[in-house]
Amino acid sequence: MTTSLPDIRWTWCRFPDLGLQDLYDALQLRARVFILEQGPYLDPDGLDQHSWHLLGRLGSDWNGLPAGTLVLYLRAVEPGQKFDEPALGRVVNHPAVRGLGLGRVLVGEGVRRCDLTWPGQANRISAQAHLGDFYGSFGYQPVGPVYLEDDIPHQEMLRPAAAWA
Repeated sequence: MTTSLPDIRWTWCRFPDLGLQDLYDALQLRARVFILEQGPYLDPDGLDQHSWHLLGRLGSDWNGLPAGTLVLYLRAVEPGQKFDEPALGRVVNHPAVRGLGLGRVLVGEGVRRCDLTWPGQANRISAQAHLGDFYGSFGYQPVGPVYLEDDIPHQEMLRPAAAWA
């Protein structure tokens, strides 16, 4: 088994610019993790059309997965659609790349893209509560009480606007 990190190729685009294959792959990965692993809920929630999408595909074959496989994904919902601020969500990595630190790479890339797309704006998330320290390492701070969303404890968190933006 390969222990080196895979080469990731990023795509950052709005919903209308997603190709059919991109959309299919994103929904397939989200369903694999959020529905099959975590339990049923309505994933297509009407916010995809009001979001930017960050897709991380393998740049070359890696550990039995062919080049081009979608292994990292998140969306950034536009301000005013879910929260007043832009909101990262649907953060997911393929089971084959878990434990490699690529979730940190994905969120870091998502935060960077949000700061560039919406300079000077804070960013809000609805994080699974057990990931509070992980998101805290990116500057997110808890806001309000822990609550249940789809039977999973969640915590709303806010990341202040980047100082350089």
